[in-house]
Amino acid sequence: MSDAALTLSDAEALIAEIERLRSKIANLEQRVGDLDRLAHCDALVDLPNRRSFLASLAAMIARVDRYGDEAAMLFVDLDGLKRINDRFGHPAGDQALIQVAKLLVASVRKSDYVARIGGDEFGILLERIDERGAWEMALRIVETVVGSEFCIDGSCLPLSVAVGVGAIRADDDPQSVIARADKEMYRVKAA
Repeated sequence: MSDAALTLSDAEALIAEIERLRSKIANLEQRVGDLDRLAHCDALVDLPNRRSFLASLAAMIARVDRYGDEAAMLFVDLDGLKRINDRFGHPAGDQALIQVAKLLVASVRKSDYVARIGGDEFGILLERIDERGAWEMALRIVETVVGSEFCIDGSCLPLSVAVGVGAIRADDDPQSVIARADKEMYRVKAA
């Protein structure tokens, strides 16, 4: 037998090393997946985060530009979160955010995209909808949140949101859509 020939123990060692490397690769792939979720998901409310929202908004603008589809963004601001935090503590405020996130997801179509884009702010992307339909969706969301019950430490508190609509146009960029919807949200809040 020549020096180049593998012995049975050498072959077994190579097989064991291959299995070890396969296991290590699987663990690394799992970690990459976990890191990707952390980079694109809001850990508190289990929704996409601002980074993911901006990418989805850019893709939606591109579809509007390419296919002429109608689409809109809703800018949702939770009213009174600071009062909840000050009176009951930040865990209560977190629970309010979680409840509102669930209500938003339940209030829109499965094809719509809900994300948390800031502290008490959410963004919703609506495909194949005109501006009037987006305002109707906004009103439904407001009614759903106002009609919900939020209780903490034996006290039931009212929840409310202000919602602004920004129609998405082919010449938009993500920041212009957000600014337009944010401006409308403040207009609604002032009224």
